[in-house]
Amino acid sequence: MADYILGVWDGHDSGAALIKDDKVLAAINEERLTRRKLEIRFPELSIKTCLQMAGIEPGDVKTIAVSTADFAKTLGRVAPSTKEAYYLIRRRKKAPGLLSTIKKQAKYRITEIGPSALSRFVSTYCVNAELVRLGFCNHAIQLVDHHLCHAATAAYWSGFDSCLVLTVDGIGDGLSGSVSRLDNGRLTRLANISGRDSLGIFFEHVTNLMNMRELEDEGKVMAIANYAYPIPDPENPMLDLITVEGMQVRSRYGSLRMYRELKKLLWKYPSEQFAYMAQRTLELKVSQLAGNCLRQTGLRRLALAGGVFSNIKLNMQIRMLPEVDVCSVFPHMGDGGLALGAAFQVNNELNGVGVYNAPDVYWGLSYTDDEILAAIKKSGYSWTTHDTIAQTTAQLIADGNIVFWLQGGMEYGPRSLGRRSILALPNSTRIKDLLNLRLKMRVWYQPFCPSMLADEATGLLENNDGLINRFMTMGYMVKENRRRDMEGVISIDGSCRPQFVTDNEPLFQQLLQELKKLTGMGVVLNTSFNVHGDPLVCSPQDALDTLKKTNNDYLVMGKYLVKRS
Repeated sequence: MADYILGVWDGHDSGAALIKDDKVLAAINEERLTRRKLEIRFPELSIKTCLQMAGIEPGDVKTIAVSTADFAKTLGRVAPSTKEAYYLIRRRKKAPGLLSTIKKQAKYRITEIGPSALSRFVSTYCVNAELVRLGFCNHAIQLVDHHLCHAATAAYWSGFDSCLVLTVDGIGDGLSGSVSRLDNGRLTRLANISGRDSLGIFFEHVTNLMNMRELEDEGKVMAIANYAYPIPDPENPMLDLITVEGMQVRSRYGSLRMYRELKKLLWKYPSEQFAYMAQRTLELKVSQLAGNCLRQTGLRRLALAGGVFSNIKLNMQIRMLPEVDVCSVFPHMGDGGLALGAAFQVNNELNGVGVYNAPDVYWGLSYTDDEILAAIKKSGYSWTTHDTIAQTTAQLIADGNIVFWLQGGMEYGPRSLGRRSILALPNSTRIKDLLNLRLKMRVWYQPFCPSMLADEATGLLENNDGLINRFMTMGYMVKENRRRDMEGVISIDGSCRPQFVTDNEPLFQQLLQELKKLTGMGVVLNTSFNVHGDPLVCSPQDALDTLKKTNNDYLVMGKYLVKRS
């Protein structure tokens, strides 16, 4: 029997994951516990939580897998204050100034420096010091390449015995992407994409220039692009900035010059057209890369990971390529999934595990009814107990209410999947605007997502190919004649990011079945249970704090219905 393997990531969206044999025992990101969005500190609380969930002590773990050892990451481990300073600049917690500009420019330069023997040695030393402080002993640390971690999550999660594996993100270990193939449970690297030629940094610059937070608000760029008057491809100047040749991406300019060239374009075009040109460029270039790689390898199954693949409009374009039979996107595709990827890869190398018995991603903390009730009593809110909580909640939603919903183990990754969700009717623009502007406190043009019974998809979605999209990783177009029924959960172009709910999630499925009896549709608006800028809620206390902050009326946790009034 294999030993426990702990995965650790201590950079952007830090976290930890614990696996054994072919099972994921726990996986969580530090932001859910510190309550700081996209936390960058060493994931001390995440590590302790993973051990607690598995019922083991630090001394029981003999193998620890750690992602990324490039110069920039190593510098952050030696001097954590540098990470904190940049975090405050990036999240707009610190007023801009000349020094901030210099720090941002320096960041783009040093992140292009790949790992070396010295950086690996220093990174191992610094991480080991943190682990020893937490009580670990007699353990071995294995450093895993950044993009190999992404590739491991994509490949070993997919369930494929063979496929093409593509990773694309900003930058890590000097690279912005990789091309690999999976055969018989083993990954073979076919090509590297340099950090200088980063599609992720290109889109990051666009986000920043539109006065949004890079690494956080790229989804807003995708959303506002739908409101632009389309610009024909021959007239899109961004398409000339990046070329794709075979398995390689080439950028006309380095990262700093790219920023300046994009800034010139923003001066010439309205913001929504600027966003449209960037989104179109991303879709065309990454799709071209994927198509080239599939044709060259002869493979027709595709597994994706890396932060760029959080863009569901891009994923939809890739899935519809004629070269693709089936496409899988790892649910925690960004850097927050690196801890699990590091553990996956080391487990593969040590024990040959290449497929995981993991039908869902509910690997975070869960709470008993007693723990939930104790938190409610302390809050002073009134509550009622319901043995048929799905039926009760469905009736509230059908009556036009917005319901906060906390059930079971927390989701791993950025999407709310029916465990930490805000739920409402899917066909109301009034509710959509209320959610955006008063409860979620975010921009009006950002669409919400539908969760639907899997058998509803055929009647609602145009490009439904039978894939069970359970983790909200893929975009779909809603049929023209059904868009009025879905106007609260689609963008202006008719696209949506659905979750197909099956019997893998029985309580949430039951809620949708009850809602279908009441409204005729087994569909609900499902958005993450948080206020914009805050992490997804984790605990009952987090949920109660959000209820108080937003003045919403209803919160369901376990079998309890909390009424604010």
